[in-house]
Amino acid sequence: MHPKALLDHATALVGQVLRLDHPADAVVSRYFREHRELGSRERATLTETVYSVLRRKPYYELLARSGSGARERRLAILALAAPADFVQAALKPQEKEWLADCRQVSDEQLMPIHRHNLPNWLAGALEQQLGAERFRQLADSLLQGAPLDLRVNTLKAKRADVIQALTEQQLQAEATRFSPWGVRLRGRPALMHMDLFKDGAIEVQDEGSQLLALLLDARRGEMVADFCAGAGGKTLALGAEMRNTGRLYAFDVSAHRLDKLKPRLARSGLSNVHPAAIAHERDDRIKRLSGKIDRVLVDAPCSGLGTLRRNPDLKWRQSEQTVQEMTARQSAILASAARLVKSGGRLVYATCSMLPQENEHIAEAFSQAHPGFRPLNVVELLAQRKVEQAEVLGSPGQGGIEAGRYLRLWPDLHDMDGFFAAVWQKD
Repeated sequence: MHPKALLDHATALVGQVLRLDHPADAVVSRYFREHRELGSRERATLTETVYSVLRRKPYYELLARSGSGARERRLAILALAAPADFVQAALKPQEKEWLADCRQVSDEQLMPIHRHNLPNWLAGALEQQLGAERFRQLADSLLQGAPLDLRVNTLKAKRADVIQALTEQQLQAEATRFSPWGVRLRGRPALMHMDLFKDGAIEVQDEGSQLLALLLDARRGEMVADFCAGAGGKTLALGAEMRNTGRLYAFDVSAHRLDKLKPRLARSGLSNVHPAAIAHERDDRIKRLSGKIDRVLVDAPCSGLGTLRRNPDLKWRQSEQTVQEMTARQSAILASAARLVKSGGRLVYATCSMLPQENEHIAEAFSQAHPGFRPLNVVELLAQRKVEQAEVLGSPGQGGIEAGRYLRLWPDLHDMDGFFAAVWQKD
Protein backbone atom coordinates (compact mmCIF):
# COMPACT_ATOMS: atom_id res chain seq x y z
CA MET A 1 0.00 0.00 0.00
CA HIS A 2 1.22 3.51 -0.81
CA PRO A 3 2.56 5.36 2.26
CA LYS A 4 0.04 8.20 1.86
CA ALA A 5 -2.87 5.76 1.80
CA LEU A 6 -1.62 3.96 4.90
CA LEU A 7 -1.20 7.27 6.74
CA ASP A 8 -4.78 8.15 5.82
CA HIS A 9 -5.96 4.89 7.36
CA ALA A 10 -3.84 5.54 10.46
CA THR A 11 -5.35 9.02 10.79
CA ALA A 12 -8.89 7.70 10.56
CA LEU A 13 -8.27 4.87 13.02
CA VAL A 14 -6.49 7.09 15.55
CA GLY A 15 -9.47 9.46 15.45
CA GLN A 16 -11.92 6.65 16.15
CA VAL A 17 -9.89 5.13 18.98
CA LEU A 18 -9.33 8.47 20.74
CA ARG A 19 -13.04 8.96 21.19
CA LEU A 20 -12.53 6.43 24.03
CA ASP A 21 -16.17 5.36 23.88
CA HIS A 22 -15.28 1.69 23.30
CA PRO A 23 -12.26 -0.53 24.10
CA ALA A 24 -9.43 0.06 21.63
CA ASP A 25 -9.20 -3.56 20.53
CA ALA A 26 -12.91 -3.57 19.62
CA VAL A 27 -12.55 -0.36 17.61
CA VAL A 28 -9.51 -1.69 15.74
CA SER A 29 -11.26 -5.00 14.96
CA ARG A 30 -14.33 -3.20 13.64
CA TYR A 31 -12.18 -0.95 11.43
CA PHE A 32 -10.44 -3.95 9.91
CA ARG A 33 -13.77 -5.64 9.19
CA GLU A 34 -14.87 -2.50 7.36
CA HIS A 35 -11.62 -2.36 5.36
CA ARG A 36 -11.00 -5.85 4.05
CA GLU A 37 -8.49 -4.49 1.55
CA LEU A 38 -5.90 -4.14 4.32
CA GLY A 39 -3.34 -6.94 4.37
CA SER A 40 -1.74 -8.50 7.43
CA ARG A 41 1.29 -6.17 7.31
CA GLU A 42 -0.90 -3.08 7.02
CA ARG A 43 -3.08 -4.24 9.91
CA ALA A 44 -0.03 -4.86 12.09
CA THR A 45 1.38 -1.39 11.30
CA LEU A 46 -1.94 0.32 12.01
CA THR A 47 -2.45 -1.58 15.26
CA GLU A 48 1.01 -0.71 16.58
CA THR A 49 0.54 2.93 15.52
CA VAL A 50 -2.74 3.25 17.39
CA TYR A 51 -1.41 1.56 20.52
CA SER A 52 1.69 3.76 20.45
CA VAL A 53 -0.56 6.85 20.46
CA LEU A 54 -2.48 5.47 23.44
CA ARG A 55 0.70 4.61 25.36
CA ARG A 56 2.34 8.01 24.81
CA LYS A 57 -0.70 10.22 24.37
CA PRO A 58 0.47 13.20 26.50
CA TYR A 59 3.91 13.17 24.86
CA TYR A 60 2.58 13.02 21.31
CA GLU A 61 -0.09 15.63 22.03
CA LEU A 62 2.61 17.96 23.32
CA LEU A 63 4.58 17.59 20.09
CA ALA A 64 1.45 17.81 17.94
CA ARG A 65 0.68 21.32 19.18
CA SER A 66 3.47 22.79 17.08
CA GLY A 67 2.18 21.25 13.84
CA SER A 68 -0.69 22.11 11.53
CA GLY A 69 -3.54 20.18 10.03
CA ALA A 70 -5.83 17.65 11.70
CA ARG A 71 -4.81 16.59 15.21
CA GLU A 72 -5.40 12.92 14.38
CA ARG A 73 -3.05 13.14 11.40
CA ARG A 74 -0.29 14.76 13.46
CA LEU A 75 -0.58 12.06 16.11
CA ALA A 76 -0.56 9.34 13.46
CA ILE A 77 2.59 10.80 11.87
CA LEU A 78 4.40 10.88 15.21
CA ALA A 79 3.50 7.28 16.04
CA LEU A 80 3.50 5.64 12.60
CA ALA A 81 5.12 2.24 13.10
CA ALA A 82 7.07 2.16 9.84
CA PRO A 83 10.64 2.74 8.59
CA ALA A 84 11.78 6.37 8.37
CA ASP A 85 11.87 6.44 4.56
CA PHE A 86 8.33 5.05 4.39
CA VAL A 87 7.09 7.75 6.78
CA GLN A 88 8.86 10.47 4.82
CA ALA A 89 7.18 9.31 1.61
CA ALA A 90 3.77 9.92 3.17
CA LEU A 91 4.44 13.51 4.28
CA LYS A 92 4.04 16.96 2.81
CA PRO A 93 7.14 19.22 2.83
CA GLN A 94 6.07 21.26 5.87
CA GLU A 95 5.19 18.06 7.75
CA LYS A 96 8.71 16.77 7.13
CA GLU A 97 10.17 19.93 8.66
CA TRP A 98 7.83 19.75 11.63
CA LEU A 99 8.62 16.06 12.26
CA ALA A 100 12.37 16.79 12.12
CA ASP A 101 11.91 19.51 14.77
CA CYS A 102 9.93 17.09 16.96
CA ARG A 103 12.76 14.57 16.81
CA GLN A 104 15.07 17.15 18.40
CA VAL A 105 13.03 17.43 21.62
CA SER A 106 14.98 15.83 24.49
CA ASP A 107 13.72 14.22 27.70
CA GLU A 108 15.22 17.07 29.72
CA GLN A 109 12.72 19.44 28.08
CA LEU A 110 9.71 17.38 29.15
CA MET A 111 7.44 17.63 32.18
CA PRO A 112 6.89 14.43 34.21
CA ILE A 113 3.55 13.62 32.57
CA HIS A 114 5.19 13.66 29.14
CA ARG A 115 7.74 11.10 30.36
CA HIS A 116 5.53 8.71 32.32
CA ASN A 117 2.44 9.23 30.08
CA LEU A 118 -0.05 8.39 32.80
CA PRO A 119 -3.02 10.45 34.02
CA ASN A 120 -1.99 12.49 37.04
CA TRP A 121 -4.37 10.70 39.44
CA LEU A 122 -2.90 7.30 38.55
CA ALA A 123 0.71 8.47 38.51
CA GLY A 124 0.26 9.98 41.96
CA ALA A 125 -1.30 6.81 43.38
CA LEU A 126 1.43 4.55 42.00
CA GLU A 127 4.28 6.81 43.07
CA GLN A 128 2.87 7.06 46.58
CA GLN A 129 2.68 3.27 46.75
CA LEU A 130 6.09 2.49 45.23
CA GLY A 131 8.34 5.49 45.73
CA ALA A 132 9.86 7.66 43.02
CA GLU A 133 12.51 5.25 41.69
CA ARG A 134 10.25 2.19 41.42
CA PHE A 135 7.49 4.31 39.93
CA ARG A 136 9.77 5.48 37.11
CA GLN A 137 10.79 1.88 36.48
CA LEU A 138 7.17 0.76 36.34
CA ALA A 139 6.10 3.68 34.14
CA ASP A 140 8.85 2.88 31.63
CA SER A 141 7.74 -0.75 31.47
CA LEU A 142 4.13 0.28 30.81
CA LEU A 143 5.23 2.03 27.61
CA GLN A 144 6.25 -1.32 26.15
CA GLY A 145 4.03 -3.98 24.63
CA ALA A 146 3.26 -7.12 26.61
CA PRO A 147 4.80 -10.47 25.65
CA LEU A 148 2.66 -13.22 24.16
CA ASP A 149 2.18 -16.09 26.61
CA LEU A 150 0.53 -19.43 25.93
CA ARG A 151 -0.79 -22.05 28.33
CA VAL A 152 -0.23 -25.66 27.34
CA ASN A 153 -3.32 -27.81 27.77
CA THR A 154 -1.80 -30.65 29.77
CA LEU A 155 -4.69 -32.94 28.81
CA LYS A 156 -3.46 -32.86 25.23
CA ALA A 157 0.23 -31.99 25.18
CA LYS A 158 3.46 -31.57 27.12
CA ARG A 159 5.20 -28.22 27.29
CA ALA A 160 8.50 -29.54 25.92
CA ASP A 161 6.73 -30.98 22.88
CA VAL A 162 4.86 -27.73 22.25
CA ILE A 163 8.08 -25.70 22.42
CA GLN A 164 9.74 -28.10 20.00
CA ALA A 165 6.80 -27.90 17.58
CA LEU A 166 6.81 -24.08 17.68
CA THR A 167 10.57 -24.00 17.19
CA GLU A 168 10.24 -26.23 14.14
CA GLN A 169 7.90 -23.59 12.72
CA GLN A 170 10.72 -21.04 13.02
CA LEU A 171 9.18 -19.37 16.07
CA GLN A 172 11.11 -18.23 19.13
CA ALA A 173 9.50 -20.07 22.03
CA GLU A 174 10.70 -20.64 25.58
CA ALA A 175 9.32 -21.90 28.87
CA THR A 176 7.86 -19.23 31.14
CA ARG A 177 9.85 -18.37 34.23
CA PHE A 178 7.30 -19.39 36.86
CA SER A 179 4.28 -21.21 35.42
CA PRO A 180 4.91 -24.91 34.67
CA TRP A 181 2.34 -24.75 31.85
CA GLY A 182 3.48 -21.55 30.15
CA VAL A 183 5.27 -20.83 26.89
CA ARG A 184 6.45 -17.34 25.91
CA LEU A 185 6.59 -16.46 22.22
CA ARG A 186 8.49 -13.66 20.53
CA GLY A 187 6.56 -11.77 17.89
CA ARG A 188 2.89 -12.08 16.98
CA PRO A 189 2.36 -15.24 14.89
CA ALA A 190 -1.08 -16.13 13.51
CA LEU A 191 -1.89 -18.71 16.19
CA MET A 192 -5.44 -19.39 15.03
CA HIS A 193 -4.11 -21.00 11.85
CA MET A 194 -1.84 -23.41 13.73
CA ASP A 195 -2.78 -27.03 14.34
CA LEU A 196 -1.63 -26.72 17.97
CA PHE A 197 -4.29 -24.05 18.51
CA LYS A 198 -7.02 -25.72 16.46
CA ASP A 199 -6.49 -28.99 18.33
CA GLY A 200 -6.71 -27.29 21.73
CA ALA A 201 -3.14 -27.98 22.79
CA ILE A 202 -2.48 -24.29 23.50
CA GLU A 203 -4.45 -21.23 24.62
CA VAL A 204 -3.36 -17.61 24.87
CA GLN A 205 -3.06 -16.72 28.56
CA ASP A 206 -0.74 -14.38 30.45
CA GLU A 207 1.61 -16.17 32.83
CA GLY A 208 0.09 -14.30 35.77
CA SER A 209 -3.35 -15.74 35.04
CA GLN A 210 -1.83 -19.21 35.01
CA LEU A 211 -0.44 -18.64 38.51
CA LEU A 212 -3.96 -17.91 39.78
CA ALA A 213 -5.05 -21.38 38.70
CA LEU A 214 -2.04 -22.83 40.52
CA LEU A 215 -3.07 -21.01 43.69
CA LEU A 216 -6.59 -22.44 43.63
CA ASP A 217 -5.04 -25.94 43.37
CA ALA A 218 -8.23 -27.58 42.04
CA ARG A 219 -8.06 -31.36 42.31
CA ARG A 220 -9.57 -34.45 40.76
CA GLY A 221 -13.21 -35.09 41.62
CA GLU A 222 -13.82 -31.78 43.42
CA MET A 223 -16.61 -29.25 42.98
CA VAL A 224 -15.04 -25.98 41.85
CA ALA A 225 -16.45 -22.59 40.85
CA ASP A 226 -14.94 -19.87 38.69
CA PHE A 227 -17.19 -17.10 39.99
CA CYS A 228 -16.39 -14.43 37.37
CA ALA A 229 -15.45 -16.68 34.47
CA GLY A 230 -15.74 -14.22 31.57
CA ALA A 231 -14.43 -15.86 28.39
CA GLY A 232 -13.14 -18.77 30.44
CA GLY A 233 -9.36 -18.64 30.21
CA LYS A 234 -8.89 -19.57 33.86
CA THR A 235 -11.81 -22.00 33.72
CA LEU A 236 -9.98 -24.03 31.08
CA ALA A 237 -6.80 -24.06 33.17
CA LEU A 238 -8.76 -25.26 36.21
CA GLY A 239 -10.48 -27.99 34.19
CA ALA A 240 -7.13 -29.32 33.03
CA GLU A 241 -5.86 -29.23 36.64
CA MET A 242 -8.86 -31.36 37.62
CA ARG A 243 -7.94 -33.83 34.83
CA ASN A 244 -11.44 -33.44 33.41
CA THR A 245 -13.08 -34.92 36.52
CA GLY A 246 -15.43 -33.49 39.14
CA ARG A 247 -17.69 -30.55 38.38
CA LEU A 248 -16.47 -27.08 37.40
CA TYR A 249 -18.97 -24.20 37.32
CA ALA A 250 -18.21 -21.17 35.13
CA PHE A 251 -20.42 -18.35 36.41
CA ASP A 252 -20.70 -14.88 34.91
CA VAL A 253 -23.31 -12.13 34.75
CA SER A 254 -22.64 -11.74 31.00
CA ALA A 255 -24.02 -14.47 28.76
CA HIS A 256 -22.19 -12.79 25.88
CA ARG A 257 -18.82 -13.29 27.59
CA LEU A 258 -19.66 -16.90 28.38
CA ASP A 259 -20.54 -17.49 24.71
CA LYS A 260 -16.86 -16.86 23.92
CA LEU A 261 -16.02 -19.84 26.14
CA LYS A 262 -17.94 -22.31 23.93
CA PRO A 263 -15.43 -22.68 21.03
CA ARG A 264 -12.51 -22.70 23.48
CA LEU A 265 -14.24 -25.40 25.51
CA ALA A 266 -14.82 -27.48 22.39
CA ARG A 267 -11.11 -27.34 21.50
CA SER A 268 -9.98 -28.10 25.05
CA GLY A 269 -11.49 -31.57 25.29
CA LEU A 270 -13.03 -30.76 28.69
CA SER A 271 -16.40 -32.24 29.63
CA ASN A 272 -16.53 -31.27 33.32
CA VAL A 273 -17.24 -27.54 32.73
CA HIS A 274 -20.75 -26.17 33.28
CA PRO A 275 -21.16 -22.55 32.12
CA ALA A 276 -24.02 -20.65 33.75
CA ALA A 277 -25.10 -17.04 33.25
CA ILE A 278 -26.35 -15.49 36.50
CA ALA A 279 -28.34 -12.32 37.08
CA HIS A 280 -26.13 -11.10 39.94
CA GLU A 281 -23.89 -12.45 42.69
CA ARG A 282 -26.95 -13.38 44.82
CA ASP A 283 -28.62 -15.40 42.06
CA ASP A 284 -30.70 -18.42 43.16
CA ARG A 285 -28.24 -20.73 41.38
CA ILE A 286 -25.56 -19.46 43.73
CA LYS A 287 -27.73 -19.89 46.82
CA ARG A 288 -28.44 -23.54 46.00
CA LEU A 289 -24.69 -24.27 46.07
CA SER A 290 -24.06 -22.53 49.39
CA GLY A 291 -21.47 -24.38 51.47
CA LYS A 292 -20.98 -27.12 48.85
CA ILE A 293 -17.97 -26.00 46.79
CA ASP A 294 -14.42 -27.17 47.47
CA ARG A 295 -12.66 -24.29 45.74
CA VAL A 296 -13.86 -20.90 44.53
CA LEU A 297 -11.98 -18.45 42.33
CA VAL A 298 -13.10 -14.81 42.28
CA ASP A 299 -11.24 -13.02 39.49
CA ALA A 300 -13.20 -9.89 40.24
CA PRO A 301 -14.23 -7.14 37.82
CA CYS A 302 -11.64 -4.42 38.27
CA SER A 303 -10.05 -1.36 36.68
CA GLY A 304 -7.76 -3.60 34.62
CA LEU A 305 -4.87 -1.18 35.17
CA GLY A 306 -2.44 -4.06 35.55
CA THR A 307 -2.90 -4.79 31.83
CA LEU A 308 -1.82 -1.37 30.51
CA ARG A 309 0.91 -2.87 28.35
CA ARG A 310 -1.74 -4.66 26.29
CA ASN A 311 -4.70 -2.31 26.98
CA PRO A 312 -3.21 1.21 27.16
CA ASP A 313 -6.59 2.84 26.50
CA LEU A 314 -7.68 1.85 30.02
CA LYS A 315 -5.58 4.57 31.63
CA TRP A 316 -7.60 7.16 29.71
CA ARG A 317 -10.95 5.41 30.17
CA GLN A 318 -10.70 4.81 33.92
CA SER A 319 -10.76 7.43 36.69
CA GLU A 320 -10.58 7.74 40.47
CA GLN A 321 -14.38 7.64 40.50
CA THR A 322 -14.67 4.43 38.47
CA VAL A 323 -12.10 2.74 40.73
CA GLN A 324 -14.04 3.81 43.81
CA GLU A 325 -17.27 2.47 42.32
CA MET A 326 -15.49 -0.77 41.49
CA THR A 327 -14.36 -1.44 45.07
CA ALA A 328 -17.91 -1.58 46.45
CA ARG A 329 -18.80 -4.12 43.78
CA GLN A 330 -15.67 -6.18 44.47
CA SER A 331 -16.45 -6.44 48.18
CA ALA A 332 -20.01 -7.55 47.47
CA ILE A 333 -18.93 -10.17 44.93
CA LEU A 334 -16.26 -11.60 47.24
CA ALA A 335 -18.68 -11.85 50.16
CA SER A 336 -21.27 -13.64 48.01
CA ALA A 337 -18.73 -16.04 46.51
CA ALA A 338 -17.47 -16.90 50.00
CA ARG A 339 -20.88 -18.38 50.84
CA LEU A 340 -20.23 -21.16 48.33
CA VAL A 341 -17.13 -22.46 50.10
CA LYS A 342 -17.49 -25.62 52.18
CA SER A 343 -15.68 -26.23 55.46
CA GLY A 344 -12.01 -26.86 54.68
CA GLY A 345 -12.42 -25.32 51.22
CA ARG A 346 -10.30 -22.67 49.55
CA LEU A 347 -11.21 -19.16 48.35
CA VAL A 348 -9.05 -17.07 46.01
CA TYR A 349 -9.70 -13.37 45.31
CA ALA A 350 -7.80 -11.83 42.40
CA THR A 351 -7.67 -8.70 40.25
CA CYS A 352 -5.54 -7.45 37.38
CA SER A 353 -5.14 -4.12 39.14
CA MET A 354 -2.07 -2.53 40.73
CA LEU A 355 -4.01 -0.31 43.16
CA PRO A 356 -4.28 -1.21 46.88
CA GLN A 357 -7.89 0.02 46.92
CA GLU A 358 -8.88 -2.94 44.75
CA ASN A 359 -6.45 -5.38 46.33
CA GLU A 360 -5.06 -5.31 49.87
CA HIS A 361 -7.85 -3.07 51.15
CA ILE A 362 -10.53 -5.49 49.90
CA ALA A 363 -8.68 -8.55 51.23
CA GLU A 364 -7.99 -7.07 54.67
CA ALA A 365 -11.59 -5.91 55.07
CA PHE A 366 -12.88 -9.37 54.10
CA SER A 367 -10.59 -11.08 56.64
CA GLN A 368 -11.81 -8.81 59.41
CA ALA A 369 -15.47 -9.34 58.52
CA HIS A 370 -15.12 -13.13 58.04
CA PRO A 371 -13.07 -14.61 60.90
CA GLY A 372 -14.06 -18.10 59.75
CA PHE A 373 -11.76 -17.70 56.75
CA ARG A 374 -8.07 -18.12 57.56
CA PRO A 375 -5.62 -16.22 55.30
CA LEU A 376 -2.98 -18.44 53.67
CA ASN A 377 0.53 -17.38 52.66
CA VAL A 378 0.67 -17.19 48.87
CA VAL A 379 4.43 -17.73 48.63
CA GLU A 380 4.17 -20.92 50.68
CA LEU A 381 1.33 -22.19 48.47
CA LEU A 382 3.28 -21.54 45.26
CA ALA A 383 6.37 -23.19 46.71
CA GLN A 384 4.25 -26.27 47.48
CA ARG A 385 3.25 -26.27 43.79
CA LYS A 386 6.97 -26.40 42.88
CA VAL A 387 7.04 -22.83 41.53
CA GLU A 388 10.71 -21.79 41.52
CA GLN A 389 11.65 -18.47 43.14
CA ALA A 390 8.13 -18.18 44.52
CA GLU A 391 9.39 -15.72 47.14
CA VAL A 392 9.82 -12.98 44.51
CA LEU A 393 6.11 -13.15 43.66
CA GLY A 394 4.81 -12.28 47.11
CA SER A 395 3.95 -8.96 48.72
CA PRO A 396 6.53 -7.38 51.06
CA GLY A 397 6.02 -7.63 54.78
CA GLN A 398 4.70 -4.25 55.91
CA GLY A 399 1.90 -2.66 57.87
CA GLY A 400 1.54 -5.69 60.12
CA ILE A 401 0.99 -8.03 57.13
CA GLU A 402 3.38 -10.97 56.88
CA ALA A 403 5.70 -11.15 53.89
CA GLY A 404 4.29 -13.28 51.08
CA ARG A 405 0.69 -13.08 52.31
CA TYR A 406 -0.49 -11.84 48.92
CA LEU A 407 0.48 -12.46 45.32
CA ARG A 408 1.84 -9.21 43.81
CA LEU A 409 2.91 -9.30 40.17
CA TRP A 410 4.39 -6.26 38.41
CA PRO A 411 5.19 -5.68 34.73
CA ASP A 412 8.59 -4.16 35.56
CA LEU A 413 9.67 -6.83 38.06
CA HIS A 414 8.15 -10.01 36.65
CA ASP A 415 7.40 -9.17 32.99
CA MET A 416 3.75 -10.14 33.50
CA ASP A 417 0.51 -8.23 33.79
CA GLY A 418 0.00 -6.54 37.14
CA PHE A 419 -1.88 -9.07 39.27
CA PHE A 420 -2.98 -9.42 42.89
CA ALA A 421 -4.33 -12.48 44.68
CA ALA A 422 -5.33 -13.38 48.24
CA VAL A 423 -6.13 -16.89 49.47
CA TRP A 424 -8.19 -18.13 52.42
CA GLN A 425 -9.19 -21.50 53.85
CA LYS A 426 -12.59 -21.85 55.51
CA ASP A 427 -12.60 -23.37 58.97
